[in-house]
Amino acid sequence: MGKGGEKGEREAPSQLYSWEEIQKHNLRTDKWLVIEGKVYNITEWAARHPGGIRVISHYAGEDATDAFQAFHNNPSFVQKFLKPLLIGELAPGEPSQDRGKNPQLVNDFRALRKTAEDMNLFKADPLFFSLYLGHIIIMEALAWLMVSYYGTGWITTLILSCILAVSQAQAGWLQHDFGHLSVFRKSRWNHLVHKFVIGHLKGASANWWNHRHFQHHAKPNIFKKDPDVNMLHIFVLGDSQPVEYGKKKLKYLPYNHQHEYFFLIFPPLLIPVYFQMQIMTTMVRQRFWADLAWAFSYYMRYFITYIPFYGVLGSLFLLTFVRFLESHWFVWVTQMNHIPMEIDCEKHRDWLSAQLAATCNIEQSFFNDWFTGHLNFQIEHHLFPTMPRHNYCKIAPLVKSLCTKYGVHYEEKPLGKAFIDIVGSLKKSGELWLDAYLHK
Repeated sequence: MGKGGEKGEREAPSQLYSWEEIQKHNLRTDKWLVIEGKVYNITEWAARHPGGIRVISHYAGEDATDAFQAFHNNPSFVQKFLKPLLIGELAPGEPSQDRGKNPQLVNDFRALRKTAEDMNLFKADPLFFSLYLGHIIIMEALAWLMVSYYGTGWITTLILSCILAVSQAQAGWLQHDFGHLSVFRKSRWNHLVHKFVIGHLKGASANWWNHRHFQHHAKPNIFKKDPDVNMLHIFVLGDSQPVEYGKKKLKYLPYNHQHEYFFLIFPPLLIPVYFQMQIMTTMVRQRFWADLAWAFSYYMRYFITYIPFYGVLGSLFLLTFVRFLESHWFVWVTQMNHIPMEIDCEKHRDWLSAQLAATCNIEQSFFNDWFTGHLNFQIEHHLFPTMPRHNYCKIAPLVKSLCTKYGVHYEEKPLGKAFIDIVGSLKKSGELWLDAYLHK
């Protein structure tokens, strides 16, 4: 039965399964999942999954219908890869949803997705993304023109560094769009331009980003599944992890001061140190040679541009300083939507409830939209990751209405408060750790 996925396509599967049976197949060597009531054995195929083995494995033993719809901009095309893996379907007497999820809420969310499709909200505006790419290229050109005409003085270099940091941050938001397949209808064009933007404009790896970021979307703020909350013992997050560490008398760092050393470790070092080391080692170890070539083209372009003005060491210092500035921007924007929210172990919620528990929005304004790459609409982005970002504001009222109907908390706050909440959340978690460390 576990090898049914290896026997080819079955047009009319006769084998029926209960949720109890399906949930047993959530092991490293034995993985089943359910999509639209059909049961698939993904054990052998998971390693070939384009989005990475981990993201699909996180749904082993579960209903993956909404995740499947969310990540694929052309589900009917992907179905051809599923057919050989089909081993059966849910038994007629089984509930439509696993683990006591509210079937009416799930159905209403799927109806909302259908409404968004009918409203053409998954159709991108080519002019929007063309102008967005254009303003990034203009900033790159402006930086070169400044140093060409005004030389390498401290004031010119500081202004140039800020311009390049803005360009890099905005290129980061743009690669995010292509990585989520939200610009072109055809996936291959999204993949190609994604490699250009993240590789040639930023010097990073598309595959590294995909395999990491899709896990975050599949299981946001879930320990052992979302890599973004794997803090390598540097921070403790949420309410449960600090208490667990405290009870076990784990003290890798003085976590009651993490809201203070956060400023010294996280914003300044994430991109120039940790991400750079992880990107380079991943490309070499995983043999992502195409990504390595794209990244090499970035470094070649950068050094050819700036070595004539700053020399080798000066250009390296400039690059590091630009990434230092960008890292602050990136950390504050990406963490404000998640760190203050619930961070815990797997609770097997429905798609809507899981995303809303882990994300919050920031008030809309032209500046907030630009500054955050529209990640101020983090809720809508997490619910519909393939939706072009310029349409988030159109679907947001419908999402709010659905949340109100089912009592799902929809949180929205000002940008300044969102930044403050990061520090406040770290402080709270640190205090929980200290109390458990001393008294439990």
